[in-house]
Amino acid sequence: MASMPGVAIRSFEAADTEAVIALWRACGLVRAWNDPYKDVARKLSEQPELFLVGWVNGEIVSSAMVGFDGHRGWVYYLAVVPGRQRQSLGRALMERAEQLLFERGCPKLSLLVRSENAGVIAFYRELGYVEDKVTVLGKRLISDI
Repeated sequence: MASMPGVAIRSFEAADTEAVIALWRACGLVRAWNDPYKDVARKLSEQPELFLVGWVNGEIVSSAMVGFDGHRGWVYYLAVVPGRQRQSLGRALMERAEQLLFERGCPKLSLLVRSENAGVIAFYRELGYVEDKVTVLGKRLISDI
């Protein structure tokens, strides 16, 4: 478990499910085509130790799904309770994610941000992330709806 003043970071536990999904909903991360319960179950089947939550006084205040495929590290579902944003909770989670990926020999961390989310893009830029000139393509293999 990693910590910083006021926040502890640990791996997700099954009992965290409802609080984490409520957090994602509060942050506008849930989309109609992604069942968040299925996303949790899928993550728990692959590198569950890289599914992180931040908590303060027994309350989950942040989350991040981290993964490493041997080539790139990825972060999904980075979320901080809206009333606690701009308190370095997201920064602490990203630092932990970077540390865990570095320890696994990951050469680069990538993440996806919806292009209209200027505030989140600015947050990542403050952490040293730069825009890669790539086009992201996707194809749904399993429908959640």
